[in-house]
Amino acid sequence: MKKAKKALSKDNAVDFTPNSLKILEKRYLLKDQNGVVAETVEGMFERIAKVVASPDAQYGYEEKSQIEFYNLISSKKFFPNSPTFTGAGTPLGQLAACFVLPIEDDLGKHPDGIFSTLRNAALIQQVGGGNGFSFSDLRPKGTLVKSSMGKATGP
Repeated sequence: MKKAKKALSKDNAVDFTPNSLKILEKRYLLKDQNGVVAETVEGMFERIAKVVASPDAQYGYEEKSQIEFYNLISSKKFFPNSPTFTGAGTPLGQLAACFVLPIEDDLGKHPDGIFSTLRNAALIQQVGGGNGFSFSDLRPKGTLVKSSMGKATGP
């Protein structure tokens, strides 16, 4: 990061409107335990760039990627999704916004059944994620349900 900080020049100083800064302070800048803003906009960009670039460490490109990503966001050429702003460098570390969960054709006997999916959906929503569902594994309408000898009602 020392080399990276040298590469982060004042040419990349971030220029936002007062209203934009208020939104950043309210929603995205990290706060301390008392709710006081604990980082600058540039610090937030550094935090995000460090996390996004970290997988490249295994290839020896972490520092280069960190500088490139910082330059992209500080120049406003690219902004990641909101969860990346709020989750990067935090204990939760949640960077994704949307999740697609499979709905298995089982009401509770199977560990990955419908109610397990419901629980997972609730946990995802608890951390600010959104859910989509795949119903492709549910048996078609009219198919025999062996346990009751009835017929499936859908999808």
